[in-house]
Amino acid sequence: MEIQIDPHTLARAEERGADEEEILDVIKTGTDLPAKHGRIGKAKVYEYKQERRHKYYEQKRVEVFYIIEDNLIITVTVYVFYGKWES
Repeated sequence: MEIQIDPHTLARAEERGADEEEILDVIKTGTDLPAKHGRIGKAKVYEYKQERRHKYYEQKRVEVFYIIEDNLIITVTVYVFYGKWES
């Protein structure tokens, strides 16, 4: 299935600390999340081990929300959270 990353999603990803490669990876290999309004959500935790805004974080969790129209995945938005999650 083809994936179309909406410009809004890319803009939010850049602001929040994710990139296009991570968005695609989350859609393909992430775990399912509950989502509203007919959307689909997936999340994945990545090792981060660096500072963001003057604070050190072990990991980041990238959540992508999208819809499917015909045979096309269209992203809606992405959220990025920083912290430490259990493996």
